[in-house]
Amino acid sequence: MRERAEDPERTACALRAAEAGAEVAAASFRGDVAIETKAEKTDVVTQIDRDAQERIVSVIREAYPDDVVVGEEDEEAGTVPDDGPSWIVDPIDGTNNYVRGSRLWTTSVAATVDGEAVAGATVCPALGDTYLFDGEDATLNGEPMSVSERTDPETFTVALAIWWGFDRRDEYLASCRGVIDRFGDMRRTGSTQLELAMCAAGAVEGVVTNVEANPWDTVVGMALVEAAGGQVTDIEGDPWRHDSRGIVASNGEAHDAVLAAAREGELAR
Repeated sequence: MRERAEDPERTACALRAAEAGAEVAAASFRGDVAIETKAEKTDVVTQIDRDAQERIVSVIREAYPDDVVVGEEDEEAGTVPDDGPSWIVDPIDGTNNYVRGSRLWTTSVAATVDGEAVAGATVCPALGDTYLFDGEDATLNGEPMSVSERTDPETFTVALAIWWGFDRRDEYLASCRGVIDRFGDMRRTGSTQLELAMCAAGAVEGVVTNVEANPWDTVVGMALVEAAGGQVTDIEGDPWRHDSRGIVASNGEAHDAVLAAAREGELAR
């Protein structure tokens, strides 16, 4: 596990910002929301996403006016800098769930310094849960949390994260098979930040994908998993970074089996 240190001021700001964005999103949840599509039919966005992000950024700017902000709904999202401070914002992770009235969505805000997460918050207003990473520890609704203690892969539940486009369904199928062949059960929530938070809290033993994920979908969650005692790597088994390809998060027990499941999708490329 990498060395981390608490950063109370950035932790407090991440939480304030995530709560503010979540409040904007929650106010229109299950309301009459116009839906737009991005590159694919299943990649949707709403004005609420943009409004929530604007509110999040305004909270960050009040405290850190000069920091870089990388947000999903920016016209030019940019990249997370490897030098200096930055913020990574996802106003609604799981917009497809949000517009369908499903409670499985989050508002997530991460603070990084030199490309490493130093604080982060994932707020789930429809579920009543708040996950917080303070640079050192992970909590759920203010209580310390830890990954599952299960050691037998046949008792594991592993979630599939991100999305395989219609031109990559062979990888999707292979990933499903990789999980089904090795573990007791499989989950797919439609919100990667929520799945990673669930792994940190012990609700699932692993989260996998071979797809390259965006930092706003991953940074808070991967930090939560590590802080809660789990293990995170990329698809090659190397230490995970915000620009890594693939997600392999586990409770640290039988991580090699979780990695092997993730690589099934990779082998089908």
